[in-house]
Amino acid sequence: MTDSRVSMGAQDASEVAGGPGVPGGAGEARKWTLTVPAPCEYINLNSRMHWAQKAKLTKAWRLCTRLTATAEALPTNLERVHIVAHIIKPTNRQYDAHNLLPTLKAAIDGLVDHGLIPDDTNKHLIGPDLRQGGVGKPAIILTITEESP
Repeated sequence: MTDSRVSMGAQDASEVAGGPGVPGGAGEARKWTLTVPAPCEYINLNSRMHWAQKAKLTKAWRLCTRLTATAEALPTNLERVHIVAHIIKPTNRQYDAHNLLPTLKAAIDGLVDHGLIPDDTNKHLIGPDLRQGGVGKPAIILTITEESP
């Protein structure tokens, strides 16, 4: 992964959750958006790749997500979150977004490594919900919303 590919974008919680000078009030859930640039190809459920190649891709996505979350100062020690992921691909070709769940699983594990939530069990994580995100430089855009425990 090179620095030129790192295009991160986490929103400050105070901007979204009704912080100073922002409408919304304290009752709204805190929300962050994190863009994880693709460090390698997506991991697809339909591909029949060798386990070692899949492990290499999984490690790359997990590490890239952790480093991006840390660089963008995402919070740590949240009790429960809901995550919606938008997949950005370089072409407008049709695909089944759910086939990219192994990529998203690696990214979620990277968020756990960062310390966003203690674990990715149902107790701490709602979703992740996977959506087609449009055309552009390959990336996953994660929208993270803090939920009540």
